[in-house]
Amino acid sequence: MSKNFVRGLCLAALLCAQVLAVAPHAAAKPATALAGAKAAPRNLAPLRLDAAIPVGPQVKVGKLANGLTYYIQRNARPERKLELRLVVKAGSILEDEDQRGLAHFVEHMAFNGSTNFRKHELVSYLQSIGVGFGADLNAYTSFDETVYILPIPTDNPQHVSRAFQVLEDWAHGLDLAPEAIDKERGIVLEELRLGKGASDRMGKQIMPAIFNGSRYAERLPIGTEEVLRNFKPDALQRFYRDWYRPDLMAVVVVGDIDPAQAEKLVKQHFAHLENPKPARPRPYAEIPARQATEALVVTDPEATGNAVLIRYPVQPVHEAGTIRAYRDDLVQSLFSAMLNQRLQELAQLPEPPFMGASSSLGKLTPRYRSYNASAALGPRGAEAALTALVAENERARRFGFGAGELERVKKNLMRTYEQAWNERAKSDSGTYAAEYIRNFLQQEAIPGIDTEYRYVKELVPGITLDELNAYARRTIPADSGKLVLYTGVSRPETPQGQQLLAAVAAAQRADLQPHDEKAVAARLMERPPKPGSIVAESHDKALGLTHLTLSNGVKVILKPTDFRNDQVMMSAARFGGQSLFGDQDILNARFANAIVASMGVQDFTPLDMRKILAGKAAQVNVGLANYTDVVVGASGATDIETMLQLTWLKFNGVRRDEDLFRSYVGKQAELARNQTAQPGARFGDAVMSALYNNHPRAPRTLKAEEYEQIDLDRSIEIFRQRFSSARDLTFILVGSFDAAAIKPLLATYLGSLPTPELTVAYRDVGLRPAQGVVKREVRSGTEPKSTISLSFTGAAEFSEAEQLRLSALLEVVNLRIIDVLREKMSLIYGGGASGVLSKIPYGNYSIGVTLPTGPENVDKVIAATFAEIEKLQQDGPAAADLDKVKSNWIQNHRRSLRENGYWLGHLQTALSEGTDPGSILQVEQQVQALSAEDIRTAARRYFNAQNYVQVVLNPEAPAATAVAASSSKHTASGG
Repeated sequence: MSKNFVRGLCLAALLCAQVLAVAPHAAAKPATALAGAKAAPRNLAPLRLDAAIPVGPQVKVGKLANGLTYYIQRNARPERKLELRLVVKAGSILEDEDQRGLAHFVEHMAFNGSTNFRKHELVSYLQSIGVGFGADLNAYTSFDETVYILPIPTDNPQHVSRAFQVLEDWAHGLDLAPEAIDKERGIVLEELRLGKGASDRMGKQIMPAIFNGSRYAERLPIGTEEVLRNFKPDALQRFYRDWYRPDLMAVVVVGDIDPAQAEKLVKQHFAHLENPKPARPRPYAEIPARQATEALVVTDPEATGNAVLIRYPVQPVHEAGTIRAYRDDLVQSLFSAMLNQRLQELAQLPEPPFMGASSSLGKLTPRYRSYNASAALGPRGAEAALTALVAENERARRFGFGAGELERVKKNLMRTYEQAWNERAKSDSGTYAAEYIRNFLQQEAIPGIDTEYRYVKELVPGITLDELNAYARRTIPADSGKLVLYTGVSRPETPQGQQLLAAVAAAQRADLQPHDEKAVAARLMERPPKPGSIVAESHDKALGLTHLTLSNGVKVILKPTDFRNDQVMMSAARFGGQSLFGDQDILNARFANAIVASMGVQDFTPLDMRKILAGKAAQVNVGLANYTDVVVGASGATDIETMLQLTWLKFNGVRRDEDLFRSYVGKQAELARNQTAQPGARFGDAVMSALYNNHPRAPRTLKAEEYEQIDLDRSIEIFRQRFSSARDLTFILVGSFDAAAIKPLLATYLGSLPTPELTVAYRDVGLRPAQGVVKREVRSGTEPKSTISLSFTGAAEFSEAEQLRLSALLEVVNLRIIDVLREKMSLIYGGGASGVLSKIPYGNYSIGVTLPTGPENVDKVIAATFAEIEKLQQDGPAAADLDKVKSNWIQNHRRSLRENGYWLGHLQTALSEGTDPGSILQVEQQVQALSAEDIRTAARRYFNAQNYVQVVLNPEAPAATAVAASSSKHTASGG
């Protein structure tokens, strides 16, 4: 296990990823206080720092005689599911000059036929057993590796056996016949086209500087258009022959399988593979050290924002694999957390030097790392950002950190690991698989969470402030060769390279004072409010629900689960929202949530809150949606009271802070300025304009000056109107808690919420889609890229059954789009349809189809899409397609039934839509009952060729002319 594993696990463990990202937390109570928690082993020998980190007992790591490595772990989450990975230690860095892009091309060919699967047979077979293409079945190619991802249901042993055959075919049995290769060219070229734009244009100028002229800059995985269009089949076959070999491979097997059976299958399918003779040596690209300081300015009119980066000299990375090295990584984590908290403080000043910033020691590649400092620029520009960024690093280097700062980040770190340990038996197999991939590719240690938790509990308390400050002095570069990079939108005020270097040099020499640490309260509330009481209670045994009515009229639905050991999710909603406010107030209402949140809670700024909540896993967001007032929260099992306190505080006053308001509005205006030239933003606005006839409530990109129209006091007033009362709210809590134990907390915090009268109903604001056939074209962007948007809308009667039919129709449409437009016609790389049936504010449906392609193919794509729709309307879906949809849905539903978020969402929808919450137990039967006639009828009902909006984004100028004028590059050197 690793710190990356822990971080990823905790983020995935909560409904709102921000719960841990915003307030990474440490333990408020020992983990043993959790129901069912098992204490970590005690009375162990003291840790020896020079000892090697062992491989944990949870995984078996083996190596076959041919050099192939394998990892096997039995894991029960999700049930009846197996995660398989084929990892090849070969990527684009190994390509010869005539192979640029072919590492990635081989990955594409893996889904196009092999020894045991004809073209299309593999994907079709996997879809038939519930494995979705893209969502489940996938792969990726990077500089140094290619990874194939294959999740398989384990209900049928034959499926498992055949899945190992798939891995074997990927390893040495791909069909790389010339005709198959030529068929795939169009799809890969469409993927190349899809990636074109400002980031790609700028990246081609930036990469040589970032990688100090190394081979990495010349081997982007997507490759070059010239090679992709013209390479000979032998070049692809040569790459596959040279690098797809067992001594460069690993097979990862994690899930609901007997380890002995898994090992038998690994040996059966991979022991006979042979390495080529002679085998080409597997080289690793070197990145030379930077000696001189250089500034690089790269701009583009379509850039998404302005930023600066200071990259200090790269250093080779060697994974020592010792406990001492593990401890060093903990020191690095604590250091980065403290420094980045200081940078976040600067970002919340009334006139911040940047919108956000970070600074840390990070990996550039698996074998190299460097110290970096970066910032997203605000209205004050690059020089102010660089000055603040360098000065804050220099302040930490000279004066170090304070005891309070270290205490908080230690708490946060400990809570993060505690959560991972608490969830050790409930962690998803895919998370473990990712960890073993990193072990194979980067030698990341895998001792297991029991061992890691022990390391952290024993090592973190001994890390001293003096040690951290010494680490800061030697880690933050005082003076060295560096790259100062500016990227952004082309503007007259864009700085020159010499200006950047001068700002950095001046900041390094500046006269600085130690960081001023402001004291904050130790807790959110000095004392709890006067509690209410529970006046009614009932139970739904079939769904495992407890219904409570509190003395103030607020209602609560409790669903304790054992899906996770350290996760609780909460939501509440009622009708109202932005709809209750007039068009003249739409900006104030739309931004009321974010503005109030940006100013903190009662007497505490957001930074104060971060400090107070150190060691707590709890967050609550409250706001106005279009037609509803919404409360969403999440916490760890030991932090439910903190989550409820935050909820209480949200309903009991708004903190008014003019400075933080100005800071928020300034950042939003800057973001808006950066969006104005982006083709995607223009296209999105054109779609909404055409669809809703420029209605003032339709979503759109705001202009920078419009943010100046937001009135702070009116936004606060709107928020208070809706959240000074909890009347008619039903709070739903799902997760790891004991219903009896939390009742006093509910009575105290939810039962004491104010509930004065207020309107609990939404207002129909008259937002209606255009009628008839509307067609528009948007010209924006310099690359030869087009995007087609088709919107089908209309009135419809809402029901769960009809929502299911509409969803099934869209899944079938997506299968046809991929099969026909991508695989057969090679017109697109990706794209698809999505839609929703709603009863608010009136019974209606909305379907959107988005298809990126080339300008020369727009008419073909539209015609092919409508042809597939017409086939569905006339003939209904093929039985195989409908069976694929059903199988995938059933697999996902079974997995989701063990997810707190799935239950929370279903229960909340049932309340809002007035549907039967018990329908969650009949999903499989409802899915199985879907017929081809249901889909045919839905296709006729929802795809009306006489009523749709078509918007096409086309480039504004021929690419060759436009690109030449689109980017600028300025360099400067310094001593």
